[in-house]
Amino acid sequence: MFSVKEFLRSEVTPALGCTEPGAVALAVARARQEIGNESVRFVEVTVSGSIYKNGIAVSIPGTQGLKGNVIAAALSSVCGNAEYGLEVLKDCSREAVQQAQKCIDQGRIKVLPDMNKNGVYVKAVVTTDQHISECVIEGSHTNIVQVTLDGKSRYELQGISEKNKSDVKNISDQIKIMAYRDLARLINDIDEEDIEYVMEGVRMNMEIAMLGLDPTRKTGLGVGKTVMKLVGDSNDSRTLGDRIKAISAAASDARMSGAALPVMSSAGSGNHGITAILPVAIVGKYYQKNREEIARAIVLSHLSTSFIKSRMGRLSPICGCSVAAGAGAAAGIAYLLSQDICKAEKAMAILVSNLVGMICDGAKDTCALKVGTGAYEAYCAAMMVLEGHELDGPQGVVDETIEKTVENAAAINVEGMKNVDRIIINFISNRYKEEVSAKNAVS
Repeated sequence: MFSVKEFLRSEVTPALGCTEPGAVALAVARARQEIGNESVRFVEVTVSGSIYKNGIAVSIPGTQGLKGNVIAAALSSVCGNAEYGLEVLKDCSREAVQQAQKCIDQGRIKVLPDMNKNGVYVKAVVTTDQHISECVIEGSHTNIVQVTLDGKSRYELQGISEKNKSDVKNISDQIKIMAYRDLARLINDIDEEDIEYVMEGVRMNMEIAMLGLDPTRKTGLGVGKTVMKLVGDSNDSRTLGDRIKAISAAASDARMSGAALPVMSSAGSGNHGITAILPVAIVGKYYQKNREEIARAIVLSHLSTSFIKSRMGRLSPICGCSVAAGAGAAAGIAYLLSQDICKAEKAMAILVSNLVGMICDGAKDTCALKVGTGAYEAYCAAMMVLEGHELDGPQGVVDETIEKTVENAAAINVEGMKNVDRIIINFISNRYKEEVSAKNAVS
């Protein structure tokens, strides 16, 4: 069994930009690390369909709006630093962007989808005149499982041999076999260091939200700014849900448009982190809860998010930032205002029942719409339960326990939507090919 501290350091980490191109960049940077200062001749990255879908149309921080896995891979071959984890591209400069674009124009960077790979999978192959280096990430966005140089192993996950690698369970794997109440008990173990870490996540995510609300800046679709304008100066309980939606969506607006600010992620996703953290923090501030109360509720939100993601998969056809992190936020808010885990479970069930059909069609500007929806509906679900309005027994996807409810939602995700990603990737890929052809024709 892991500790709450181990959970936070594994499942709740800073990320710069979308975590899918972040994983691509991390794999390239780690492979690049093995060949030192040699000039890179070619980079080929093979990714799962989910990584391909989520990374193809999202802006990369520091590039003035350039988008996609290809620019992330090219940039990482120039300036990526694997020691930074999911902030791998934070040393990006204008000169690095120019070099990366030149590599792309010369046809030296390829990113290819492998539809037989599911969830998080990235294999980066970096070639120079003297060497070939490979890095494989699998399971989670920072989980480097193998690095080779000229076919010889340079690193293997935790130094464990291939034959017993399957016996090693990461935290997400352990959560998958846990009952929700057992997982939720970890909130009782947080100390001052954990509180500081959690509240730093609030600060980070609120900072990028304020950037998204800045009327002088164009950030993505402008969902947050639009909703906040409708709210106006009102700051009472009747508009609290709208303010939660506006602030959360604004953070995603800025992040999806490539703002060079990190966010605190949850379960491997920055948008999950925005949804899991900000609604709980905003409610806590409104009701004048103290730092420890807010931090404990946010930890429950993270735990609940990871509980659902462990069943649904790290990347999925269902939108995790609205369904999984939305349910996490609903649990966190309900617990914050009641100190009752039972009410947290009921709020999660209402949220899942509401949003389980929302699909993920890749990371891009419109993710702010889904983040805003997840955040708002999380608040509504929690308040419904706190007002005594609960589901009257199993109905639809909601079952007798939160475990069975999440299993049902996961079955819809895994079995019912198994062709969704393939369909989405087909038209995204065709569009991308058409854009490249048009660009080449002009040049």
